[in-house]
Amino acid sequence: MTEYELLRIITFLERMRAPYDDRMPAAEPDANWNIVLFLMKSHLRGESITMSSLASASKVPFASAMRRIHKLIEEGEIELRDRTGTKKSHFIVPGPKLKSHFVEYACQVKALLAETFGMKSGNSDAEDYYFGGSYFAGQIIPPLQIMESRNDSGRDLRFLLHDDNYFASMRDMWSDFRSKLSSRKNFRLLALPELRAEVFDNNRRKASDYDIVTVNMPWLGEAVRHGVAQPLTEFLKGASINPLDFHPNIWSTGTWNGIQYGVPIYCTIESLAIRRDLFQLGGVHQPNSFEKVLDAAKTLHNPKRGMHGIVWNAAEGMPVSHSFMFFMGCCGTPIINIPTPRVHVDYSKITGEAVRPCVLSEEGRRTLDYMHRLLAFSPPDILVIDWNRALEYFMSGHAAMIYCWTMRAARFEYDIRSVVKRKVEYCQHPHGPGGASVSPVGGFLLTIPASLPPERAKLAFDAISWMASPAAMKEHVKNGIPVAPRFSVSADPEAAASTPIVRFVDKLAKQNKLQTWHRPPIPEYHKIETILGQEIYAALSGQCSDVEALTRSQNRIDAVMREAGHY
Repeated sequence: MTEYELLRIITFLERMRAPYDDRMPAAEPDANWNIVLFLMKSHLRGESITMSSLASASKVPFASAMRRIHKLIEEGEIELRDRTGTKKSHFIVPGPKLKSHFVEYACQVKALLAETFGMKSGNSDAEDYYFGGSYFAGQIIPPLQIMESRNDSGRDLRFLLHDDNYFASMRDMWSDFRSKLSSRKNFRLLALPELRAEVFDNNRRKASDYDIVTVNMPWLGEAVRHGVAQPLTEFLKGASINPLDFHPNIWSTGTWNGIQYGVPIYCTIESLAIRRDLFQLGGVHQPNSFEKVLDAAKTLHNPKRGMHGIVWNAAEGMPVSHSFMFFMGCCGTPIINIPTPRVHVDYSKITGEAVRPCVLSEEGRRTLDYMHRLLAFSPPDILVIDWNRALEYFMSGHAAMIYCWTMRAARFEYDIRSVVKRKVEYCQHPHGPGGASVSPVGGFLLTIPASLPPERAKLAFDAISWMASPAAMKEHVKNGIPVAPRFSVSADPEAAASTPIVRFVDKLAKQNKLQTWHRPPIPEYHKIETILGQEIYAALSGQCSDVEALTRSQNRIDAVMREAGHY
């Protein structure tokens, strides 16, 4: 069971108990119940708990609550931790016995619910059921229905989307189903730099040129600060979109300061793809660390025969910037000093020391050293090729490994030119020194421009609901585009059988291995990306030393944060 599931079970238990407390005349507050739920929930969220806050959560008189809390401390169910080192101030955490017993209880609740709703029977494993969403193993999503909605506003819906295979497929699907709301010509697809410019240019216009605008996940903080998108709160009430059907880290990519501004339309995972056949032939094991990646690359690197050990994104600008962020995350440190709570970061709240850059650090030096060492087993033009050319190297059989997004990796199985069909295995990011294997998440949000009038906004949200529906997403997966931010799509046997990428991403989601902190969506993200894209490239191309590149990156990002008033 993941911590996300545990939090959702706590929420379920609270909501299940509330009607009884509200409506039964003989009901009295259950102090132990309230104390344990509040303590476990706060602990999972990484929040400090004081005696007074725990007593307040018990919903009984303060003196009675304190007696119960002290008894639980004496029994070892909860523990006091010194806050300052002076032993004058403490915070409270659940003890090992309480945590163990509560997890056992939650697992039993989960298993009973799974059995009640037909998710399991007999000796089947309750872990096959993910609590909190439409994670219905064995349930086949029905065929996509044509979206029926009248357009009385006098203008077709207009879309601003990213120029990739997913959104091209979405445009074609919309046209194929002959929607009355728009036609193919009303879809504008732009490459990432041009898309970003148009998103913010459109916001400065008196009236939006589009009804639906896609926003790259790391742009959310900046988009909210500049008023690009309008809140979806009212639209989501009673809507067919169920947030619980999305992995929490995916749904939260559209959330800022507790308000939902975008609906995740697809997620893509940065992974290491390897040639399974070459690894088996060479007797090489699947790499799970930086050193093992380098060892495998060295063994399989044979440029005289047109085979390179590895390809990755090292070109100046966005590609090398992303690689640096992801590799540094594998060393255990994000690029800024983000606190590391147990579940998630509320990026709208972080400021001060939490946004101070961490680039000039031991982790930064190890990351840049790893990137230098990768160059020895990469194609000679690795510093100038774009994402598509890197993909071509691997897909055409000229590389043994590739760091790439799963969205792009779909071409390995479906592109008619691919020579690596059914020869690829997908691995989560290998860890660096002192780090862990955590997979970076990317993707896009569908948003409604802030300037759109209410009647158009409602029509736009109806379209978003259709585009983000399980049935629509399943159609994309069946057509070779492995994106499944909804649990119900990942669990659909037809979708899961379409490509190994669906099962790979689904497994990582259930293991809580998907994270967004590699590219923190704070308002200053784009400036950080630009700085790293220049300075890290300068080091890799020999224009300056690693120390110079890291120092300049640190100082420039620090200046951005100071200018923004964070410290």
